[in-house]
Amino acid sequence: MASGLPKMTARVLTCLFTSDAGSLTASQLAQHLQVSPASISKAIAFLESQSLVRRERDERRRDRYIVDDELFYQATIASARANDQLVETARQGVTVLGPDTPAAARLENIARFLDFISESITRAAEQAREVLHTKPRTAPDDTTQPTPDR
Repeated sequence: MASGLPKMTARVLTCLFTSDAGSLTASQLAQHLQVSPASISKAIAFLESQSLVRRERDERRRDRYIVDDELFYQATIASARANDQLVETARQGVTVLGPDTPAAARLENIARFLDFISESITRAAEQAREVLHTKPRTAPDDTTQPTPDR
């Protein structure tokens, strides 16, 4: 919730993250959280739109909602791409307003700022991607570095 997610959405995401399998069905989520299936459906729709969960059909043809290591990378890249759309829109505004207007200068500065942020996020995500596939240390006194598990 501290990152801006609605309460139910945050609860669903937390439930998925803390499940051993990293996946649950809608009925399992509703049961764990003691809420209606409609509440789960709304939260899942938002989480899917943000690339924070993915949906798969299990062997019984039920939808399973999954969180895994790769989703954080994908969500980060999707966020950077959303910024790219804002950059394009701001630059279109510069053209519409004319480059010599104060509003156009403001939009160009916004576009440059978001372009820089987007590139930085993408670069950082690429560099840190391996961290998502790293096995954590097993004991607090273990001083060895984490190792990739693939």
